[in-house]
Amino acid sequence: MSGLIAALPQGAGLAWLLGAALAGGLARGFSGFGAALIFVPLASVALGPQRAAPLMLVMEAVAIAALTPGAWRLADRREVGWLSLGALLGTPIGAAVLVAADPLALRWGVAGVILALLGLVMSGWRFRGRPAPPLAIGVGLAGGVLGGVAMVSGPPVIAYLLGREATAQRVRASFALYLAAGGVVAGLAYAVAGLLTPALLAPFLVAAPAYGLGIWGGVRVFGLASEHAFRLACYAMIALAALLSLPAWDGVLR
Repeated sequence: MSGLIAALPQGAGLAWLLGAALAGGLARGFSGFGAALIFVPLASVALGPQRAAPLMLVMEAVAIAALTPGAWRLADRREVGWLSLGALLGTPIGAAVLVAADPLALRWGVAGVILALLGLVMSGWRFRGRPAPPLAIGVGLAGGVLGGVAMVSGPPVIAYLLGREATAQRVRASFALYLAAGGVVAGLAYAVAGLLTPALLAPFLVAAPAYGLGIWGGVRVFGLASEHAFRLACYAMIALAALLSLPAWDGVLR
């Protein structure tokens, strides 16, 4: 027990971890995405990115268990299959980058990509018709690389899905199903890279209940939102998470 306590962040660090888990769960339950975008940068204040990203992966098992069964019925499973194939190709690349590259440069790069994709979606550009499988594979590959680096596979995929002519329920279900497949792939890649260690146990035991509570609250809020509000909330969460992840805030957050 003393070993578990020693592995936890202390004081303000513990508060950052719990707040990150609760906020990430709310985003995940409401919109089907955004958990890692919020959790990883905030939890990194307490744990560092090389523990925060694997911890997000472990906690994502909670969301997968809660949301995937319903998503299977509503999602565009064929399209999710192509996206997942891309993730299978891209995630090992991202995991290798997480282990070897400079963390500061990675944070700037990921934030820049997220904001660029958000600008693309908000510009009004939309897909017309059913895109070809190579395009979906490419989007999934980009998501896989980002997922391997920081468990933020969502931005390219949600930008792709939000640009389609589909209801909020279908977009949300397709994305939840993609995250389930991507989580399995990321788990294998992180295990091979040696990122899943016993040091994650104590933070998981503390953060997982807060994350689950957030998912529960987010699911209930989703039922009260219109499709227009759903899309605006997606855009706002992407932007907020990207801005919070900028290294320029380190002096304030730490």
